[in-house]
Amino acid sequence: MSPLIAPRADPAPPQHLRSLRVTLADGAQTTVHVATHELASTRVRVARLTRPEPLASWCARTGVEEALVGGFFVRPHGRPLGEVRTHGIARESTAFTAPWHKVRACLHVDRGVVSIAPRDSFCTTPRGDLLQAGPLLVRDGEQVVHAGSDPEGFSAGQSQFDSDISDGRYPRAAIAIAGEHLLAVAVDGRAHDETGLTLDELAATLLDLGAEQAMNLDGGGSTSLVCGGLLRNVPRGEFDVVIPGGRAVSTAIAFAPR
Repeated sequence: MSPLIAPRADPAPPQHLRSLRVTLADGAQTTVHVATHELASTRVRVARLTRPEPLASWCARTGVEEALVGGFFVRPHGRPLGEVRTHGIARESTAFTAPWHKVRACLHVDRGVVSIAPRDSFCTTPRGDLLQAGPLLVRDGEQVVHAGSDPEGFSAGQSQFDSDISDGRYPRAAIAIAGEHLLAVAVDGRAHDETGLTLDELAATLLDLGAEQAMNLDGGGSTSLVCGGLLRNVPRGEFDVVIPGGRAVSTAIAFAPR
């Protein structure tokens, strides 16, 4: 069953930002923040931060008004986990373990064309920017993540993470292509009134928002969406423990007018 979505009151947000209250099948609720960007008029790029830094801090320091947390990273030093390419150049990162490094989902941007697909859908050394995270949530307008299924090995390969990211409701981040628009999504969680979402629920929510292609990004305390120059979600590292400004992250997806 798809989650029930209702607008959430927010004083004077940017016109391209929506904060929605999602009601789940068991009555639990959580807030989903959605920034909508027109593909034709938006420059999308992957940023590999020079050092781990909260997304809001990085945006303020570099003059970026619109950004979403990128891929996973390895603690404690913050080295990106999963393939990262900018301008066609492979950046320093820790690869996902085999065989999952060949299939985990990627965002690819080349000469204005934005794609979301499994890694093996792209050539070995693609041009442009590439960010690997996952799992893939929606493909060709169909949900492709389901409870009990692990095609990208996030449960089998959980040793590279703090926990099994595919198990349970958590704060989440995702990016989706919906027609002529790109959706940057952050989900609150880890609070009495913010339950978070499972990956299944995240995929269903994105479908309700019109997603045709979508992938999961780093979540939990790293979940961060900057829109109009401000951090719009509430990052929490533990239950009811807010991380002021958000956790330091290693990669980001930035959006700018073109």
